[in-house]
This record gives sequence, structure tokens and C-alpha cells, in this order.
Amino acid sequence: MTFLLDVGQRLLSSPALLAATAIGLVAAYFAGVIVYSLALHSLAKYPGPLLAKLTNIHLAYHAWKGDRHLHLARCHAQYGSPVRVGPSTLAFNTSTALKSIYGFKAPVRKSDFYKAFPATPSAVSVHSAIDKGVHARKRRVIAHAFSDAAIKEYERYIMGNVATAVRVLREGFDSGKGVEEGKGWSNPINAAPWADYLAFDIMGDLAFGKAFGMLTSPTDRFATTLVQSAAHRHLICGTHLPIHNLHLDALLFPHIAASRARYMAYSRSQSAARAAQPASTRRDFFHHLLAARDPETGAGFSSAELWGESNLLIIAGSDTTSTALAATIHFLAYDPVAQARVADEVRKAWARAEDIGLGRDLAGCRFLRACIDEAMRLAPPVPGALPRTVLGAGMEVDGCRVPGGVDVCVPHYALHRNGAYFPEPDAFVPGRWLGEVYAEYLAEAQGAFAPFSIGPRGCVGKGLAYAELGIAVARVVWEVELRGVGGGGDFGLRDTFTSVKDGPVVQVRLRA
Repeated sequence: MTFLLDVGQRLLSSPALLAATAIGLVAAYFAGVIVYSLALHSLAKYPGPLLAKLTNIHLAYHAWKGDRHLHLARCHAQYGSPVRVGPSTLAFNTSTALKSIYGFKAPVRKSDFYKAFPATPSAVSVHSAIDKGVHARKRRVIAHAFSDAAIKEYERYIMGNVATAVRVLREGFDSGKGVEEGKGWSNPINAAPWADYLAFDIMGDLAFGKAFGMLTSPTDRFATTLVQSAAHRHLICGTHLPIHNLHLDALLFPHIAASRARYMAYSRSQSAARAAQPASTRRDFFHHLLAARDPETGAGFSSAELWGESNLLIIAGSDTTSTALAATIHFLAYDPVAQARVADEVRKAWARAEDIGLGRDLAGCRFLRACIDEAMRLAPPVPGALPRTVLGAGMEVDGCRVPGGVDVCVPHYALHRNGAYFPEPDAFVPGRWLGEVYAEYLAEAQGAFAPFSIGPRGCVGKGLAYAELGIAVARVVWEVELRGVGGGGDFGLRDTFTSVKDGPVVQVRLRA
């Protein structure tokens, strides 16, 4: 004890010695972290970028930069599968890992990454719920709003907004010259905001009792950028949770943090306004949310839970659908052969554009669906990874024994461009989904295709998304020809958990 007191007095009497000791302790700590991470950690044997093995800041940087999906794909190209992409995170790039990690029997839960998503602990949504029991209850309640019968009730709202969107497109959108007069081409049109506004207007109609009117008025268009910032903030903070827990986002990226706060206020006001509306015969999404009861407990959603689901609806129900729509428009605009085939298919299915809707005719447009799927393969609306935490004693993934507590994932963008499942992985080849080309790979391709994820945590709105995309693409191609402006090629995305896109820039003219 006397010795320790003597050492303490010497340190306090010598600032230089105190500073040197502090530096030495910090250096020893970091040296210990490095040695443990690289040599003693249970994942030490797995390859990956050096910085990724030491800190999640490495992946958080790519999340902030917006190229996380490309970074993960590059890691798999360099190191194979699996790759250690965080101190306690393994990324796999196989269809077998997809089923092992996300399937119904997987011994995993959603990782703590999702703690960064809710606005408050009581506003957890079916998407951000980590606890399996909480998620199961929410999913049972929300499933009523996404049933086939409910989607059929939404059909008229989807068709009405799509009709407005195509009219606006024919009028030239914001380009200054449309195609209502004559048969020439319109001025160049950026289809990215057009797709954003259509998806938002549909979601407003389905969820909040009225379209936002973004296609025809600039009043609410600011919300699209707020949504993108909110999703981006969730991604960055979830990737490195200390940023979320210590509220460092306001210091490190103040614009993103401020936009996320504005988005939360916006979504809360929309949710409260819809919940306050008197009962009506309008059977929209909120009608089902307000009326639904858990078949096991009889409980519905609280006001905080309704807000949480509203946050999810606006982001997942608009941002992701708009990316898939813009991507499909892009690839068809640069592939006139595929576009002509879709046009022939939809014109044979419907004599009039205004009749395009759900049902047997849409289901019969198999090449249209193949084009949508191929666009989502190349440009998945959620291009990065959805991390899961391994439970208990661990699990087997592709022959690797993964200990409990480790996070595992399969990045969508990397898997969708894995040549083992998709020959010509970077090319738009919709015929692959019909077995017209690479028929021997069809089963493998189907097993590696997961734009909506799979298993018990797969997207509950998958059916609604396909309904919107099918009606929208069918009507656009029925009415107008598309041609790309510029060099074409791939459809670029920024990974913000969902996706940010710019383009395609297209011209349209009336289809003869």
C-alpha cells in the first residue's frame, strides 16, 4: 500500500511522468486490443481488411460514405466467403448461408444494429423489433394489412396514383417539354425523383388517407430527402452503436441528424392526423392497423407503436419501391428489345391502359415480372447487409462453426452478383428467370435471390411492392416508349440502408 501511495505522489509531482504514464497505459490498452483481435479472438482465423478486424468504425465509414454495399462486394471478391468485416462480424456470400442465417429455424436474432432505428424505445416497429416475441406479436397484427384481400382493396389507390404519374411523365415531368402534342421525344427527364414521388403518393394514399401530392405539387417533396437522411443515420449509427448511444451524430454529421429529427416529427404528425380521422368506409392501410387485433392476445397497437409503424411504412414502403421502379425503368430504357417485349406482353393483356390492375392478367405477364426481378437483382433496394446475432452455443454456416454472440450476414448486392449463381452477373438478362437462358442455373438463381430477405423477418410488404411495381411498369410501357440519355450501363446506388439513386435520365414518346 505504501508503495502505491509513493508511486501516486511521484506521478502527481511530475506532470511529464504523469503524461508519459497515461500515454503508456493507452498504448498498452490498444496493443492489447490489437493482439486480442488479431490473434486470440474467436474470429481471428478469418480473412478480412485489417481495420475491420479492429473496429466497427471501418464499416461505419463506408456506411457514411454510401458505398458499404460495394465495399462488402469487394471484400468477397478479394477474400472469398466468409469475410470478417467487423471485430465480431462475419459476412457470407452463398445461398446456403442465406438460408442458414435468415431461415425459419436459424438460431439467431436481429443484432443490436437495429437499436439505432426507433425514435424512442416505445416506437419499435415490426422491422426494428429485436426480441422475437415482440416481433411475432407485431407481425401477427400487421399481417392483416398486407394480406391478399387487403392488397386487392388498395388496388384502386395504386391505379389512381399510377395514372397521375404516367400523365405527368407524358407531360414531361419537370423537363419543360412533354409528348402530348405530336410524336416527338420529350426533353430529358430524371426518373429518380419521379419514381420517388409516385411511391410516396401511393404510400400516403394507403397509409395516411390521402396522397401527398408530390407528383403534382412541390409542397411536400422535401420529405423524400428527409427519409433518405433518416435511413442513412440509422445505418451509420447502427453500424457503430456508440455514435447512437452517445448522441454523437449531431456532432459528426449534423445535417443528417437534423434531417432525421425533422423526418421523425413529420412521420409523427402524419400518424397522429390519420389516427384522429373519424371512422369511414375507406379501407386503407391505417384502417387495418387501427382495427387489427392480435389473434392470440386480442391486443392492438398503441399510439407509440402506430408511430413506429408509420416510420417504417414511409421508409420501407416508398424509398425501396421507388428504387426498384427507377432501376426497372433504367434497364428497359437501355434495352429496347426487352422493352418492346414487355410492351407487346402488356398490350396483349389489356386493351386499354386504364384497365391495368391486379389479377390474372398481371400475373400472366411473366416477362414483365422477370424484368422487375432482374432489375432488383442488379439494384437491390436494400443493397447492404442485414446483421443477425448468433444465439446460444453457436451455429454452423457453410461448414464454419460460428460462436454465440457473433454477428453474421449475407450482403444482398454481393450475393446477387455472384457468378456462381448468375452467369453474366453484371448484365441485365431477364430471360434467366424464365429459363430461356442459363436454364441450368435457374434453381440456383432463385435460391440466391433475396431483395426482400427471407424467413420470419422477411419483408411483410413484399406482395404490396410487387403489386405497385407491376401496375406502374406495365402502364408506363403500355403508354410510352423509353430511351436512355447518356452512356447507359449499370444503375448506380448509394447505400443508405435503403438506396439513394440519381437517374435514369430518359426521354419518352407516345407508343404507336
